[in-house]
This record gives sequence, C-alpha cells and structure tokens, in this order.
Amino acid sequence: MAAMAASGPGCRSWSLCPEVPSATFFTALLSLLVSGPRLFLLQQPLAPSGLSLRSEALRNWQVYRLVTYIFVYENPVSLLCGAIIIWRFAGNFERTVGTVRHCFFTVIFAIFSAIIFLSFEAVSSLSKLGEVEDARGFTPVAFAMLGVNSVRSRMRRALVFGMVVPSMLVPWLLLCASWLIPQTSFLSNVCGLGIGLTYGLTYCYSIDLSERVALKLDQKFPFSLMRRISVFKYISGSSAERRAAHSRKGEMGAPTYGEDRQPEKPGQRHLVLCVQQTQPLQGLERLYQLGQTGPFLVAFSR
Repeated sequence: MAAMAASGPGCRSWSLCPEVPSATFFTALLSLLVSGPRLFLLQQPLAPSGLSLRSEALRNWQVYRLVTYIFVYENPVSLLCGAIIIWRFAGNFERTVGTVRHCFFTVIFAIFSAIIFLSFEAVSSLSKLGEVEDARGFTPVAFAMLGVNSVRSRMRRALVFGMVVPSMLVPWLLLCASWLIPQTSFLSNVCGLGIGLTYGLTYCYSIDLSERVALKLDQKFPFSLMRRISVFKYISGSSAERRAAHSRKGEMGAPTYGEDRQPEKPGQRHLVLCVQQTQPLQGLERLYQLGQTGPFLVAFSR
C-alpha cells in the first residue's frame, strides 16, 4: 500500500483534522466510563471486574459479560492502547460499513468471540492445561474487524512497521504485536481474528444486516440522536451516500490500490493520486516512482 502526503489545502485540512465517527467515539467513551473510575479512583491492587469475561459468566447467567468485557481495562497502558485500537480499527470499519452496521457487528463479533473463548477456557480447565487470563478490552473485536477487511480487501500489499508485506499477513503480524499490550488475553484475540476471517471468507448473510434495514435504523433512536451531533461524523447506512461523502471530503487523497469504489475488470488496477493543480508534473513523477504503468486516475485538489 503506497501513500503520499497530499500537499493541496483541501487534502491537508482533512488529514490534519479527521472527523471521528460517532460509534467509534462512543465506544471509546464507554471504555473510559467503565474502566476509568476503577483505574484512577480506586486503590491498587484492584479486584477482578464484574464485567470482564470469565467462565462463571454463563454458570451464573451473567450473559451481559458476553458484551461488556470489551469495555473493561485493568491497566492505564492497556486503556490507552485500547483507545488507539478503537480509533484506528473501529473507525476505519465504521467508515466502510456505516454506523448502524458497525454497532451491529461490534455486538456480534463480541458475542461470538466470547463464546469461542469460553469454550477454549472450559477445555483448558478440564484438561488441566493451566489458567486462562480473563478476556477484556476491545482487541478481540478489533481483530475480527481486521480479519474481515483483510479477506475482502482487494489490496495485495500493505505497509506494517515500515515493511511492505502481503495484506493477508497483516492480521497475524498485529496479533503477534498484541503480546505487548499489558493484561490482554492472547487467546481472546485469536478467537476474534478467527471469527473475522470466517465471516469474511464465508459471507454469512444469515447474520448480516441488510442495507435496507440499516437505512431504517438510521432514523430510529439512538442513531437519530447520534446523527444530530455535528461534532462527530455519522456514517450513513447507504453505500451510495458513503461513496458520495468520501468524494466530497477528498478521501481519494492517498494512492490506494484496489480500493472498493467502483467495479473493476479482472486484471485491472487503478491508482488514485491527489495533487495540486499547479504541480501536476510532481504527481506524474510520483506515478513513475511507484512503477504504475496504468490505468490510473489523478484527482486534482484546489
């Protein structure tokens, strides 16, 4: 995945002041409200949270833990990492599918990841393989979203840690990096990634949310209220509206291979480049440096 900083004023204003999607912001806010008082107001060491995911959740009919665990953090560093993960991965996913479907998939991915995690935890307990750390934090859902994007994206290469790697390797490299996040269950991250890859490969339409239903929910509470908050960006359930909004905001700024904007013929590859009208030659030189022989699109910013 190639990237170039756009020098046009229109592209610059968007890149420096990105609009935060509505559901992404409220996900991060809920995480802060749930975990913040425990981390900053209570004395250490903290007792285990009543919202984290553990085996007694189902035995005691505490089914709410199947969702609430994604908002629980036991360490300030993990809370900070969680906020970055929510902003980066959940924000991109919401811009792709819309606010309504983002909320729907957040719940679905959280529940299925939790069920699989509890199954593995039960097997580990019966076979006496050792204790499994409680699942907490948004990372399982983020890996599920990343798994869906990696499977359905038409990009063949991506830039990770300064290296250009095949896009299918990105989730696995980030999964290894998740070891560095304190008090994060690696098993729950694996479960989340497995759910995302499975959903992306099989296209489980039976648990999907159609665009027609998403458009109806756009007009219902609480989404109608979220739409009125102009500080944050509400992403419509209509794919046509999302494409139009992307065009108006100049999100064609970074040259991206295989972005799902228009149907492409087999073997065809486009490169979208945003350059200033006064410096078109620099844009063409950039195309030559990237080895792009065609076809390509050049978007000029005023």
